Amino acid sequence: MPDETLYAFGDFRLDAGRRLLAHQAQGSVPITSHAFDTLLYLVRNPGRVVTKRELMDAVWGDAVVEENNLTQTISTLRQLLGERPDEHRFIVTVSGRGYRFIAPVAVEGAAPPAAQPPLARRRIIPQVIGGLAAVLVVVLAIAWFLSGRFETKPPVDSIKTIAVLPFKPLVPASGDPALELGMADTLIARLGSGGGIVVRPLSSVRKYSALEQDALLAGRELRVDAVLEGSIQRSGDILRVTTRLLRVSDGSSIWSDKLDQQWSNLFDMQDKLAGQVVAALALQLTNEERARLTRRHTQSAAAYRAYLLGRYHFLKLVPPEIEKSIEYFDNAIAQDPQYALAYEGLAEAYRAMTITGDRRPSEVMPQGQAAALRAIELDDSLDSAWGSLCFIQTWWDWDWAAAERSCRRAIELNPNGADGHRAYSVLLSDLGRHEQAIVEARRASELDPLALITNAIEGHVLLYAGRNADAAAKLRATLELDENFWIAHLFLGKVHLADNDLPNALAEFRKAQTLSAQNSEAVSMVGYALARAGDRKGAQAVLAELLERGKQQYVPPFNVAMLYNGLGDTDDTFAWLEKAYADRDVRLTFLKIERKWDSLRSDERFASLAKRMALQ
Repeated sequence: MPDETLYAFGDFRLDAGRRLLAHQAQGSVPITSHAFDTLLYLVRNPGRVVTKRELMDAVWGDAVVEENNLTQTISTLRQLLGERPDEHRFIVTVSGRGYRFIAPVAVEGAAPPAAQPPLARRRIIPQVIGGLAAVLVVVLAIAWFLSGRFETKPPVDSIKTIAVLPFKPLVPASGDPALELGMADTLIARLGSGGGIVVRPLSSVRKYSALEQDALLAGRELRVDAVLEGSIQRSGDILRVTTRLLRVSDGSSIWSDKLDQQWSNLFDMQDKLAGQVVAALALQLTNEERARLTRRHTQSAAAYRAYLLGRYHFLKLVPPEIEKSIEYFDNAIAQDPQYALAYEGLAEAYRAMTITGDRRPSEVMPQGQAAALRAIELDDSLDSAWGSLCFIQTWWDWDWAAAERSCRRAIELNPNGADGHRAYSVLLSDLGRHEQAIVEARRASELDPLALITNAIEGHVLLYAGRNADAAAKLRATLELDENFWIAHLFLGKVHLADNDLPNALAEFRKAQTLSAQNSEAVSMVGYALARAGDRKGAQAVLAELLERGKQQYVPPFNVAMLYNGLGDTDDTFAWLEKAYADRDVRLTFLKIERKWDSLRSDERFASLAKRMALQ
């Protein structure tokens, strides 16, 4: 028998017969078939752990799918149900097992049969039996359900947040990923320049580049009021772009257009698109904001193309790709020496290399600083360049006052940009101003909700503020976005270490070591955890590995010092901390707040080091 049960939980009702999810205040909630079936299976089994295998069999049946499909579906459901990354009001992940629906569920109507075949196998039965009559019933039911809720569309001035999704190729075989991502990047920068609207940054939207991506689901996951999606095709010198702006709440189209333009006139097309979106949203811009909307940082198509390729490779955030991005940014600058955005990209790339790529700070930080300053010289309204400068002044100059001025300038220029808030949270945390740091980190996560590094930094800031449980929750939520993000595993290991949970700390550090391709900090933390667990032989083996590696390539001295500290060798610990000071190792900026140094704080050598860094 078909299931006509209604399931009520929180502010939601799930209609199994009509396959509808509704919110008490918002009405019908758009939901894909697999997400609906997953939620239905969970609410039918409240309170108990439903294994991943059981869920996959129930929802996908005999279809061959990967576990990542289920992970993504659960993430989508959490967004649809309004859960923030750090809370679980409805669905809880049971590590290594599956998921549990924890909200109370009220059942109305006929209960479903006691034993049911997987949903994916059962779905065709009512379609065959009901035929056209069933279709008519569903249509009428939906019309009745929605009546009175969407009689009038809300005004466009109710739209306060927007996401510009990566453009899709009209012909997949002739796709140009750098251009498709770049078109979104350019519009994000222009729309975010004013008008009181929050635009999600590229770091949050770049994951939605798949051809089959559902724009409305992306909008719900990004927690925005509207999404802009587009397709692009280049044939010789002709570029065709089709765009449409959708309201996320009801899927209605606010505006759409199709443009044909010569590649040499690409910038004219971008000007027109940005202007049309502003008009469609009825944004009120000042003269300065309107000027920034159509501001072109270069007139060179070749420089722009090189810049797009640089951004494309940089966003992969692994050292070999970052190295490629530097080559493209340099090429863009060679094509146009006045290209401020290319200098800003160069600054970001050089800065990232020292913290993720085990590069000697003196080899990359001065170049990054020079690039940031040049970008600001060319265009001092670039908030991202000021954010990069803030990071460099924190990590390289150890000039806390100058770094704070740069962060504040970035936020002043673009209060709705995540870059300035993220950089400021790191600086404030290093200085021990924890409550302020948490405010800035959370604001960055609100503005850039799906960016892995932004979420991980918030977890790190919470850890150093002593809020271990909150830090662990945030980092687990980050790993739900991407379970292979090694930095989140590293930070989660530090949380377990602070809780003296050595087995789980060691497990997380080993994951970080593997996923990062042997990043030296991840390796050193494995050794440190072994030492804390009493395995001196294992810790000494890790130390020997790092010292041997240091003969062939640069190993940040801070990581070696940490291992010696774990082994209780105080003199060698200070010897390597002095090397870290001489190298201006970026991790030394954590000296004031890193709890692993607590046993050394009474030593005058530690006090001297902190004083020289103006951290005392």
